Amino acid sequence: MKIKKIMVVLGMLASIGMVLAACGGNSDGDQAAEGNKQITVSSKNFTENVILAHMMAELIEAKTDIKVTRTVNLGGSNVVWNALKNNEVQLFPDYTGTIVANYYQEETGTSEESLSKTRELLKADNLAFLEPFGMNNTYTLAVTKETADQYNLKTFSDLAKVSDEMTLGVEFEFLDRDDGYPGIQKLYDMNFKDSKGMDHGIMYQAIEKGETDVTNAYATDAQIIVHNLVILEDDKQFFPPYDGGPVIRQDTLDQYPELENVLNLLKGQITDAEMQELNAQVDMEGLKEDDVARDFLVKKGLIEG
Repeated sequence: MKIKKIMVVLGMLASIGMVLAACGGNSDGDQAAEGNKQITVSSKNFTENVILAHMMAELIEAKTDIKVTRTVNLGGSNVVWNALKNNEVQLFPDYTGTIVANYYQEETGTSEESLSKTRELLKADNLAFLEPFGMNNTYTLAVTKETADQYNLKTFSDLAKVSDEMTLGVEFEFLDRDDGYPGIQKLYDMNFKDSKGMDHGIMYQAIEKGETDVTNAYATDAQIIVHNLVILEDDKQFFPPYDGGPVIRQDTLDQYPELENVLNLLKGQITDAEMQELNAQVDMEGLKEDDVARDFLVKKGLIEG
């Protein structure tokens, strides 16, 4: 009988404790609310974009109490773009040239003009492009250091003067696209003695072996470092700018306004050469993208090690 009474009392005490916790436990309620603060950061399916997505995620985790879900390597440009518009993801790194020319089929201009047009176009879809990272992953032409030194090449105009002595080796589509070799020929009066189409990987092998003298490349490609190539300046700005930066849903910014200042910590922090090196650490040295991203942020003093 006494045992039953003791059990009843203990049960009553437990019930009272639960009621008090439910009524007065503000800290538990706050934690539950904080648990609802979340964002999904995504990326396209290539090394550079994955690294940049991890940088943004790392910063958000370090500087806010927002929970971050990372869905990196989601797919090509249109896949991630549609996921953003459908609110399946809320943030990913993209490029001004891609946004203006690919998503909206508009004409690009200078870096400043393209950034302004990017923001104008995105605003109509309740999206925002924050401050650029600093790197411009545009098309370019590259030569070996030996070739650059031999002909004193620094710009596309310099190359045009001696192009009739050289062989061009580029991706197949680059030979035919108006924004490729035909357009360069017209603007710079650049005519090579021979031009060859080939796969992206073979291009670099060909120029290293001396089978070609000039190749097309992306300005932040890791292969530029690997093969010790020199990027020439597009002095007449033939290629559109592809300045990288965070693209985010406006409703996400409205919900978490602190994200703007946090993500803008990356403003101008990444040069083309630095992005080449980061890409090389993954593609050539086999490091993981998230580790490379975190180490870079620590080196820059943006997060603690």
